[in-house]
Amino acid sequence: MKKYKPTTPSRRSMTVPDYSKLSKVKPFKRLTKRLKSNAGRNSQGRITVRHQGGGSKAMYRIIDFKQDKLGISGRIETIEYDPYRTAFIALTLYEDGERRYILAPQSLKVGDKIVASVDAPFEVGNRTLLRRIPVGTLVYNVEVLPGKGGQLARSAGTSLQILANEDGYTHLKMPSKEIRKVPWNGYASIGQVSNPERNLMVIGKAGRSRHMGIRPTVRGSAMNARDHPYGGGEGKAKRGTKRPKTKWGKVTGGRRTRKKKKWSNRLIIKRRKK
Repeated sequence: MKKYKPTTPSRRSMTVPDYSKLSKVKPFKRLTKRLKSNAGRNSQGRITVRHQGGGSKAMYRIIDFKQDKLGISGRIETIEYDPYRTAFIALTLYEDGERRYILAPQSLKVGDKIVASVDAPFEVGNRTLLRRIPVGTLVYNVEVLPGKGGQLARSAGTSLQILANEDGYTHLKMPSKEIRKVPWNGYASIGQVSNPERNLMVIGKAGRSRHMGIRPTVRGSAMNARDHPYGGGEGKAKRGTKRPKTKWGKVTGGRRTRKKKKWSNRLIIKRRKK
């Protein structure tokens, strides 16, 4: 992490990830596009997710989560910052001349070679079938449904540990300590996602939060009684309600929100610790 000299009160505690190892280049233009900003609104224009809006303009990088160029090795040209995700990304030049962005694993460097294939060697950045990967190996960008592309372990610093391969399923240990099964015919990349210190970042000031597209959050206890179950009262009033509630009166503490008949329930071997 990079720390700043305390030139102002907000700079005193502000930190950012170390970007010194990134390539000092502009993004590859053919793999970028502009996304429309919805600011938390649905198709009717109503706000369904609060505290979103504004932010610095950014171009979306098209990421290859499938990595379906099987048997064709690629060379890492650049390691770049991505404004739409917490992890770093890598621009890969394949032997057939095509370039694609992929999620960059930790310790990947410019000039390294990677390959996705059924018989790929077990090296960081390579991608192969789950059933081939040895027990105890850390993987990321794991497919839940074979051929759909990686869906698990894609954010900065995350990885899953392979515990077993049996009866057509691979047992994975999640970051939450939950153990679940996924079909072993799916692909996974070997290693841990880059930028593991991202969770230690201290935003430091309100303006930086606005640059990230996050609008202010008002405490319920600071509202009027008509606007929130915690609102109203003289001075610093107590909550005044038996259970913690949302702005709309929905119980938010101690109630299970997962659907009882969710299709993936049968794939969970051990629940996460509370």
